[in-house]
Amino acid sequence: MSEGVVPTLAELVALRAGVGRRSPSRHGRLGAAGQAPSPMRGRGMEYAESREYSPGDDARHIDWRLTARTGRAHTKLFQAERERLSLIVADTAPALYFGTRVRFKSVQAARVGAVAAWAAVRDGDRVAAVSAIAGEAPVAPGSGPRGALRVIDALVRWYAGPSPGTERLDVAIDHARRLLRPGSRLLVLGDAASVATVPDARWPALAYEHEVVVLLMTDPLETEPPRMSLPFALGERRVELDLGANTQRERWQQAFSAPVDELLQRLPRQGVRVQAISTVDASESWLGLLGRARPQVA
Repeated sequence: MSEGVVPTLAELVALRAGVGRRSPSRHGRLGAAGQAPSPMRGRGMEYAESREYSPGDDARHIDWRLTARTGRAHTKLFQAERERLSLIVADTAPALYFGTRVRFKSVQAARVGAVAAWAAVRDGDRVAAVSAIAGEAPVAPGSGPRGALRVIDALVRWYAGPSPGTERLDVAIDHARRLLRPGSRLLVLGDAASVATVPDARWPALAYEHEVVVLLMTDPLETEPPRMSLPFALGERRVELDLGANTQRERWQQAFSAPVDELLQRLPRQGVRVQAISTVDASESWLGLLGRARPQVA
């Protein structure tokens, strides 16, 4: 198939060079980037030990079995993670398999996901991925280039063409929540219509404990249509839209531009960093979002 229609393993691997030229992201609001071990005991991923309860300890972490066995209240302590997790959630909606300039939106999504995987390697994170395709197994967390390549291989497969199965981005994000630990980085690649299906209450809850970035794939025809009549194929039918007419243009913008603009306004108020990425943009153009202070929740 022609270049820009399907992602290739070679192009996604080559994106590592562009990521390496950019400075690593600063430490996030929760947790530190990189592989530095932490001896602290606190809220983390792995159980470390139990000790007698002291005033001020979190009652949610009481070790009820040891408390019952000894007759004295004990609380559980957890070992903080040594590596942060960068988790990529890949929307695979049919609307992504389209493009008018440079590449399909699906190819741009795969490229952006690959950039995210290489950024995780640069920052010393483990990297994993979840697809919106129903029944598709997630890519388990992995470290270093090998972990990134496993994610990239999945992105090539997921974005090779529309899936015959059901795609649900909101369900994929629910699955992702089970893999996340406090201080993780969550990156969502999606079409605006898919992202809009995620309930509003999910975003503030995710952003409270994690660094959340949403990247919206767009195409110039969707966001800046020319003022002229354009032919479109609907199955075996051919229709023509006069995008120079105000009525048709307003309907077009309501269908394509308005959902993107609405998310660009709403998600930052819920603590989420968001950016629209066109098919003509550099695939690493969003990296400046990483490490920024979390947007203020309204």
